Amino acid sequence: MILIFEIFRMNVNMGSSSVTNSKSLWISSAVFFAVCIIYYMLSIPKTDGHYIYPIDDAYIHLAMAKNFAFYEVWGVTKYKFSSTSSSPLFTVLLSLLIKIFGNNDQIPLYVNLIFGAGTIYILNLYFIRVFTKIKAIVLSVLFTLFISVLHLQVLSGMEHVVHVFLFVLNIFCLTRPENRQAVFGFYLSLILMGLVRFESMFYFAMLAFVFMVLKKWRKAAFILLAGFIPIAVFCCINYQHDGYFFPNSVVVKGTKLAFDNRLPHQLKQIFLDNFLLNISFYKIGFFPVLICLVFIVRDFKSKNFQSAVQDHFLLIVISLVMICHSMFADLKGLFRYEAYLLTGFSMAVIPRAKGFIEDFGYYFKKEKTVSVLIIMNVVLLSYKCFSAHLMLSEGGKNIYEQQIQSAKFLQAYYNESKVVVNDIGAITYFTDIHLLDTAGLASTETIPFNENKRRPDPAFERFLTQYTLANKYDLAIIYDVWFTVYIPKNWKKAAVLKIKNPVTVAEDEVSVYSVNPSDEAELKQNIRKFRWNKNVRVTLVD
Repeated sequence: MILIFEIFRMNVNMGSSSVTNSKSLWISSAVFFAVCIIYYMLSIPKTDGHYIYPIDDAYIHLAMAKNFAFYEVWGVTKYKFSSTSSSPLFTVLLSLLIKIFGNNDQIPLYVNLIFGAGTIYILNLYFIRVFTKIKAIVLSVLFTLFISVLHLQVLSGMEHVVHVFLFVLNIFCLTRPENRQAVFGFYLSLILMGLVRFESMFYFAMLAFVFMVLKKWRKAAFILLAGFIPIAVFCCINYQHDGYFFPNSVVVKGTKLAFDNRLPHQLKQIFLDNFLLNISFYKIGFFPVLICLVFIVRDFKSKNFQSAVQDHFLLIVISLVMICHSMFADLKGLFRYEAYLLTGFSMAVIPRAKGFIEDFGYYFKKEKTVSVLIIMNVVLLSYKCFSAHLMLSEGGKNIYEQQIQSAKFLQAYYNESKVVVNDIGAITYFTDIHLLDTAGLASTETIPFNENKRRPDPAFERFLTQYTLANKYDLAIIYDVWFTVYIPKNWKKAAVLKIKNPVTVAEDEVSVYSVNPSDEAELKQNIRKFRWNKNVRVTLVD
């Protein structure tokens, strides 16, 4: 991080005064971090004075980082390897900080604040090369930050802020090929990016592809090597431990092609369900891609192919990555998975449509189609910020009342017991349980029942029944609706825990089961004795 900032400290003078750079940077930073502070202050009174992340996945990283730091075990529990983290580099960074500063669940927040500041710094440098007026620079930076809902990413404690930072750094360096230090920053960010988010592979592939179209074979080869070699090394290590190349979350949630009789259905899922008929794509990527297409198609009519590709290089790359991401990855989940893409779209489109910010009236008359599409993206920004408001105002409260309370209950009575769970973050971070994860993120045993969005079926029920009996599991804390009717018949429901206004949790009800029927009475007694949060409605089942 220090090295990267040193690279750009020596390159601040890019035709704009240092006063402009300083003012726009401070204004953008002040507005962005003021929003973060306001939401932080709104959240902590609802969670007994301690900041709680609005998504349970943040605690998965913390659980793995804690176990790696203290027990040298890469897993959400200290007992065995589990490739649960979809961001190995981020988890290693947290582990290093926990090793140095101790086990503090606020460390991801501090990391995100630092990388959030770094993102603003680089965006400010980038847009100073486009605009001369402070107002235009600030508007461009803030639009880019809020279209990617970066304040939500910062306060979520996840790896997406680091991913956005590396992506912004990479694009900034890509646009300065004449600078040797920028070339170094370009390849360094490529090397790190894939280990922060595996979706970066789409970017590596499309970046190399467009360079190949321009017949820049050497550049394309170096990009593929820099991006994919670190991922390949991790995948080999991962395969040796659990038999899968990618982390369990990528295996479970990603789109897998099987060249057998299922192929037609999978192709339909990729091109129709995930892309053309995916409402999330139209909420997130449709209008940015349309803007790019307008610019690209217009110039293709007046220029030769090579020149048109060269002039619209970044627009083409980001559009192709968005399409690939939609088909093979995910566009849901607190707007986090597409944050890097929307940041990239802003960096690609704003320099092409700078007149929209500098002189809106004149630009609108001249470029009505592009202006309308940009306005639609502003509407999209408003929608996303409103949704983020709901998540940030209620999300931490949701997690505190559901996942944290469940974790505290287990810590009090079943801290080292064998527990079946389907939302594993806080429960594994705050306890020392032995875990069976029904969703497959932490238990390879259940991955075959979750791949390719497979739904629960009689085979899954049989597996759970036999596995939990054979391994003497004690209790289960699960969402009933995730299992439909396929909950093992020998499990005895002890209680239902219900919260109000669910926003960032999957369901408002969690059920507690006694997996060992002989322990049912004791489980109910422990539920009665535990001091649940006042907002959790506990219903014992007779």
